[in-house]
Amino acid sequence: MAGRREAPLMRGGGASGQPLSRGSRIAAAVAVGVTLGCVCAFIYPDGLISRSPDSAIHWPRRVDSVACKTPKEVANVKSQLASLERKNAELRKQIDELSMKLQLAGQGKNQAFYSAGPFGTVKALRTNPTVMPDESINPRLAKILQQVAVKKELIVAVANSNVKETLEMWFTNIKRIGISNYLVVALDDNVEDFCKSKEVPVYRRDPDEGIDSIGKTGGNHAVSALKFRILREFLQLGYSVLLSDIDIMFFQNPFDHLYRDSDIESMSDGHDNMTAYGFNDVFDEPSMGWARYAHTMRIWVYNSGFFFIRPTIPSVELLDRVARRLSREPKSWDQAVFNEELFFPSHPGYEGLHASKRTMDIYLFMNSKVLFKTVRKDAQLLKLKPVIVHLNYHPDKEQRMKAVIEFYVNGKQNALEHFPDGSE
Repeated sequence: MAGRREAPLMRGGGASGQPLSRGSRIAAAVAVGVTLGCVCAFIYPDGLISRSPDSAIHWPRRVDSVACKTPKEVANVKSQLASLERKNAELRKQIDELSMKLQLAGQGKNQAFYSAGPFGTVKALRTNPTVMPDESINPRLAKILQQVAVKKELIVAVANSNVKETLEMWFTNIKRIGISNYLVVALDDNVEDFCKSKEVPVYRRDPDEGIDSIGKTGGNHAVSALKFRILREFLQLGYSVLLSDIDIMFFQNPFDHLYRDSDIESMSDGHDNMTAYGFNDVFDEPSMGWARYAHTMRIWVYNSGFFFIRPTIPSVELLDRVARRLSREPKSWDQAVFNEELFFPSHPGYEGLHASKRTMDIYLFMNSKVLFKTVRKDAQLLKLKPVIVHLNYHPDKEQRMKAVIEFYVNGKQNALEHFPDGSE
């Protein structure tokens, strides 16, 4: 039988001129490779291909024209490269720090890094920084505000000729308690002249067709919606505004009762602690069996006719959001839009507003439902003196406003008795 034939590399051989065995050839190849590697490593200590470091400045890694031939020269080049690498790392660190400072400056705040304290002691920041005032936005308004505002705060009302009698009741009460930092934004010439005749601080905006057409003829809701566009300039000039509808009676200086720890402080349409400050409302769905009860959080809306707004980025964004939506949705109620933008959280397809908010004390900043449904029937609550009373729940505003003045100013104890709780 023919024996198995071996391939040439598998045949035996030695010094007799036979071909080298497979193991010998591999050993020879390895020896040659190691020798060439040592030579290349000596001649090209930094590699055959130049590599740019991940640094701010890219320095050449190859010696220009003369190859290093001695270990001393190689060591010298390596030392120089190591020094450059350290400098690059320092430059990159400086660039990163400057970039962060620039970003924080653009956001209008100086950020520090804190470690969390002991359990129960940690509190987040509640007050956003104010915007950088820009008087070039409206130099004329800036000059008026410098004369009217106190500590860069003022009360602002927006009015046209349709509400002149109510407006007079409004500023008469403000004057009575000695408030000087208030301003009427007149939407027509008639109101401007009327305010000047009564020595009331007034501001007439420059002509704006979009605002003037509504301001001259619009009803309560239409005029109310304009305030979100108008107030923006006040905030850009660096002023905090206590926005007031004119169906509000003042009995104390409201600036003595503000916290100023939030972007928005607003009075509530709630009529008790639960509805004004929030409560856990359990929804019952019997068909779900064991899971029939679902917990929901509820709070009655903020009143967009009386709120304190600070000149912060979230505040400006809120005004922009509400004004934009009202321009696109002319049938929307400004108070509903105001609350939706203020409270709705971020969710898929929608980015919520990151504004801080505070609900005002409902017995100091009182709506007319609280007064006529609860307070006037409670002897203890009647002893409290509110900061304001807002006749927002009742259409017979002027009659009730006069009665409220009779009770809290003139001391007529039965002034509120003949009115029903609600409207007839």
